[in-house]
Amino acid sequence: MGVLMSRRQTVERVQKVSLAVSAFKDGLREQPSTRRRAEAGTARQGTLEQEVQEGEEEVLAGPSQPEESSASKAAWERLRDGRGVEPEEFDRANRFTPPAFIRPKRELHDDEPPDISLEQREQILNDEMCEICEVWTAESLFPCRICHRVYHDGCLRRMGYLQKDSAVEVTETAHTETGWSCYYCDNLNLLLTEEEMYSLMETLRNCKIIPGVCLTLDDFLHYKHQVHKQQFERTMPEAQEEQAALQFNALDPDKKGHIEWQDFLSHESIHLLQKIRPQNALLRLLTPKERERARAAFLALDQDNDGFIGEAECRQARHSWFRKHQKEMLSCNVSISHVGPISEGSPASSRNGKSPEKILPATKQEETSIDWPRFLRENVAYILAARPNSAALHLQPLP
Repeated sequence: MGVLMSRRQTVERVQKVSLAVSAFKDGLREQPSTRRRAEAGTARQGTLEQEVQEGEEEVLAGPSQPEESSASKAAWERLRDGRGVEPEEFDRANRFTPPAFIRPKRELHDDEPPDISLEQREQILNDEMCEICEVWTAESLFPCRICHRVYHDGCLRRMGYLQKDSAVEVTETAHTETGWSCYYCDNLNLLLTEEEMYSLMETLRNCKIIPGVCLTLDDFLHYKHQVHKQQFERTMPEAQEEQAALQFNALDPDKKGHIEWQDFLSHESIHLLQKIRPQNALLRLLTPKERERARAAFLALDQDNDGFIGEAECRQARHSWFRKHQKEMLSCNVSISHVGPISEGSPASSRNGKSPEKILPATKQEETSIDWPRFLRENVAYILAARPNSAALHLQPLP
């Protein structure tokens, strides 16, 4: 008679196998050729331009090409599988093996309009046990602000998803209005199906983008020009180049002069979802927590309770609610009391000096009234783009 294993038992068995595999890999690392490759991989950190130049030198070198190509192959495999930190990239002592992510599959009914009622509120319930170890320890569990999962900080450390710099931040924000996204929800690339992921990988290969490498402004604009030319067979207009530059600035909130690979990948993933999937399919990706925040935003803006808001109010929500905010600004998870009219001194209202509602006449506002279903459709991409913990704006709201 067979015995069913609990998830905790499965994790323990996987850990034992992982330790054996790690010991085997440690033995391989003692070989000179493997050690040289590891040292070369550590030294190869920089911008995309530097990586491309080193890649060209490797091709010219000839004999060492098969040996060095293994690192690049591993990077593409991580990208394909949606993995982040690898066991080889941090100290293995007391570590858990990161999970093997399973990409979603499209269903036949995905393109049909989902039934998301404005009046019917949803009850939000978090799991009672840690997603990793399945142990309940009450207040020491960190809830995800997007999904129902909860975690121990110790389990996150052993998984490699909570480093020293981020531990304090997670502890301070997980139980606040700002909240914290778990490693599932933080990675927008995991929303792509296998077919969509292969499409993105092909685009990155054709544009000579190397996984894991930071991109400068020149790299980013060059990539956007190549993608536009491949798609439309013509040069990208100047207006779109300016928009791409604004997006780069949004992805580089700290003004470091480059954007991190994970932020670039999240931006490209949400951009691909916008281009390939209809809005109804994107709406099905929203979690109950995200739908409840959207309801709170709409009801706060619908002050006369007629079921409609103005187009300017919809843009206001996009800028002040669904966009990613930097640490000194309000979070996208602020309570309903924070979702009010934008003040005259706020960034969204300072562009034109006047509130859009004051510029539009009453008849114009009535013509552009937006109901709840349209409000969701027009903002769903911004809601999804606000999932990562990074301060970067992975989808820059249009003015």
